Amino acid sequence: MSDTLAFDIYGTLIDTQGITGMLEKHAGHNSGAFSLLWRQKQLEYSFRRGLMQLYRDFDVCTVQALDYALLTFGIFLSPAEKNELLEKYRALPVFEDVTESLEQSRKAGFRVFAFSNGKPSDIEQLLVHAGIREFFIDIISVDEVQSFKPDPAVYRHFLEKTASKPEHAWLVSSNPFDILGAVAVKMKAVWVQRSPSIIMDPWEFTPTLTVKKMDEMTAAIQSWKNRQGS
Repeated sequence: MSDTLAFDIYGTLIDTQGITGMLEKHAGHNSGAFSLLWRQKQLEYSFRRGLMQLYRDFDVCTVQALDYALLTFGIFLSPAEKNELLEKYRALPVFEDVTESLEQSRKAGFRVFAFSNGKPSDIEQLLVHAGIREFFIDIISVDEVQSFKPDPAVYRHFLEKTASKPEHAWLVSSNPFDILGAVAVKMKAVWVQRSPSIIMDPWEFTPTLTVKKMDEMTAAIQSWKNRQGS
């Protein structure tokens, strides 16, 4: 049976900091800090809503996080300017190592899926814009469960939708909370540590594999499987 790969989207395949340049005209020298805060609050709001069982889709988390960042930096945007930023967020750039990695995964015979907090329509738009939609069998969204990562229900939903067993399913993500969520339900996990400044949370769970770049992933999985005799 071919192993299944669940690729996280935001921060793993798609660069959420790719909007920093557009923010410069609004936030100036604070554009980098603004972008980081926007992303931080976007995730925090998804965590809160998951715990509170007060689901609103990821677009709502993104908009409310943007509003928080604007208030923090004392920036006023017109509705048109705000909409322009939100549209840009639906067309973020892909990391440069992604296309080669996805091609390697396909050639290796893995079953490849997109797996995201985002709405299916938004993920479709992102992947098409990035020129990588062709690599994915399907898009699996937490929106179908009405919760967010790292709720175990969303990982189990992925397994069910893709007819995968945990021992033959790999999450590929650069987000430590996502890695922990997958390993907690017995999935395998590849952590893409895109920066040495990002550390894995010191919990009782650890990634199955850690790579520095996406294009190291397929070889790392194959090597691991050979060592396991699978």
